[in-house]
Amino acid sequence: MRGAGAAGAAGTARAGAAGTAGSGVAGAAGTAVAGSGGGVNLLSLRSHNAALVLDLLRTAGDGGISRLELAERTGLTPQAVSKITARLREDGLAAEAGRRASTGGKPRTVLRLVPEAGHAVGVHLDRDEVRVVRVDLRGTVVAERRAALDLGAGSEAVLAAVREAVAGVLPVGRDPVPRHGLSVLDPSLLGVGAALPGPLDHGRGVLHRVTGFPEWDGFPLREALEERLGVPVVVDKDTNAAALGLAAGGECGSFAYLHLGTGLGAGLVIGGSVHRGARTGAGEFGHQVIQLDGPPCTCGDRGCVEALCLGAVARGDLAEAARVLGAGAANLVGLLDIDVVLLGGRTVAAAPEAFAGGVGAVLEARARRTGQGAVPVRVTAGGDGAVAVGAAQLVLGPVFGRGGV
Repeated sequence: MRGAGAAGAAGTARAGAAGTAGSGVAGAAGTAVAGSGGGVNLLSLRSHNAALVLDLLRTAGDGGISRLELAERTGLTPQAVSKITARLREDGLAAEAGRRASTGGKPRTVLRLVPEAGHAVGVHLDRDEVRVVRVDLRGTVVAERRAALDLGAGSEAVLAAVREAVAGVLPVGRDPVPRHGLSVLDPSLLGVGAALPGPLDHGRGVLHRVTGFPEWDGFPLREALEERLGVPVVVDKDTNAAALGLAAGGECGSFAYLHLGTGLGAGLVIGGSVHRGARTGAGEFGHQVIQLDGPPCTCGDRGCVEALCLGAVARGDLAEAARVLGAGAANLVGLLDIDVVLLGGRTVAAAPEAFAGGVGAVLEARARRTGQGAVPVRVTAGGDGAVAVGAAQLVLGPVFGRGGV
């Protein structure tokens, strides 16, 4: 929503999620700017405590949760909870969900989240297509669009394609986007998360030498998108976005999400948080060299997992592609001792059993050699749409106090 803010777990949105001049997702300690238009007034989310309450309303589902339970689970006083929930109801973010029998006294009023009160858009910019989803506050996809794209066509063409695709998932469909922003089309829109191949600077929203597309080096993607869309934007690597979406969806512990599509990368969740590294460059999994003097890779090196894996896919040898992917996964397991390996991306989605079985066989062989239990391998349920859904979570996370995920 233009000029409105939402609470995050820590810091401002640009530090933890997204932001823009005069319009942004504010951190837990920050103060949001009141909205100038209709729709959700997220000024009520200016505190970390409000975000905690909203997150509990979200996880409670349609059954709802009472104010007393909210106080018990947050450690807040009943008076503080009453003030927060009154503000959330006033802003349309919470509503009564009936009454629940009490062990003593009058029945307790139960509150629930109003999912349609806010929306976020997730954009997956792949090398050859753009995929966009609009999700509600629970992360449920309510609209989706995909279109062909040439990431090498230049910034103006790519930005125009993103603008059109995002407008296409908003309530008015394909109507042109007003100059003053997307919030005119959907006043409940909190912001846009954009995910694409790395490497990039997540904190500043600036691209580096995107593998295969060095012309993007130094391009301020977040700033350019915010200027064209008129809403807060957060930029991250495609694999990080997907990993974030999986964590928000209930995947627990430490895991690696391996994304095989037009390229190969990894999203790492360690101890429940996405691991981006000191320079937000972690997860360049596809460019580990496993064959010295092997075939050339688009990154400029030779014998990378990505080059070997995609080469096998191009030849139609999925068994070899899975074996190579498994070799890279085994290296990752040995380094990080993660709990599970998750596979996704359009290439995996086209042959899930072949990849899950092939990667699993390599990890099982490693486990026999080391005497440790084999790390399980699963294909993600989201198929090739996990990145776009995860990109929307880049915006939603701070709203529920999960900005550090």
